Amino acid sequence: MATREPYVHDPGSAVWEIPATGAARFGWDYDDGRERLLALYRKGKDKQWDAAKRIEWDLEVDPYDPLGVPDENMTVYGTPYWDRMSERNRRDMRRHYASWQFSQFLHGEQGALVCASRIVESVPDVDAKFYSATQAMDEARHVEIYSRFLHEKIGMLYPVNSSLQSLLDDTLRDSRWDMPYLGMQVLIEGLALAAFGMLRDVTKKPLPHQILAYVMQDEARHVAFGRMALRDYYRQLSDAELREREEFVIEGCYLMRDRLRGEEVLADFGIPAADAAELSERSEYLQIFRKLLFSRIVPCVKDIGLWGERLQRAYVDMGVFEMGDASLDQLMAQDEEIAEQLDARRFAAEEAARTAEIAETIAEG
Repeated sequence: MATREPYVHDPGSAVWEIPATGAARFGWDYDDGRERLLALYRKGKDKQWDAAKRIEWDLEVDPYDPLGVPDENMTVYGTPYWDRMSERNRRDMRRHYASWQFSQFLHGEQGALVCASRIVESVPDVDAKFYSATQAMDEARHVEIYSRFLHEKIGMLYPVNSSLQSLLDDTLRDSRWDMPYLGMQVLIEGLALAAFGMLRDVTKKPLPHQILAYVMQDEARHVAFGRMALRDYYRQLSDAELREREEFVIEGCYLMRDRLRGEEVLADFGIPAADAAELSERSEYLQIFRKLLFSRIVPCVKDIGLWGERLQRAYVDMGVFEMGDASLDQLMAQDEEIAEQLDARRFAAEEAARTAEIAETIAEG
């Protein structure tokens, strides 16, 4: 298996199999589609792009500082462990942290690709099948992008985090057709969008900034799709059925909050697991980061109609309840605008270069 070489740890079996459950559903009503969803499908077709051409892969990246984020963001910064490190160790740690983060993005995007394909198969409505097919193409592109960045620019990968793998497993094992929506479109995609956005707004490096901005432009449509489909469906469910889905959301949110902290990296630098957990718990940056992780999830959960008393108590316990009033539409509009601004600047630079080339040719006679 050629791809094993850059892994920090052995990822195990070359293939992870999850037994398929549920039914493949055909819908015969081809004419009666929801206009909002069909409009999103048309937008999904129009917004397809080629990662090899839109992203400037020739931009150089320092593998030992690929994201350019402040050292203060690292869990060990300011601790005796950090103070004892040589500059070479610190450079290695920056590389490992970036590799761990982007590796989880990569594995999550493959999970999104599988979930989008599952939705095409299992969702009963043809209009939802249409849009899910465009999302599957988006997710394939995202897997391509993160894989290329990790292999070519950082040269190092981490296996999938066990908690992310557990959430993917729960999402894909459930036979109910709406669960890939809920697990992926709401929880995992919501988590990813918040993480992408935080890095996009902090990094000073042009290549990862481009990657994150363009991927987020796609993801904004995916979350909108999940909201539309689930909001319509959950209006029809009984209180007991809604409570089952709220329990799934609660468990998934606690899992992501408490386990996606990069403690695998600390272990690789000889920090005992107990100390790594304590450092993560005390890290001011991680406390802010963990809270911001839910900036996209909480308002989406509320919007689709999962807002029972137990779920609200869980969000109060996590300190994120007030995020339920955030405007998802405004956040998504900002994601679209940032990507469009990047394109505009790039096109302007290319046009200026062409104009200068023509002027130079004329001047030379």
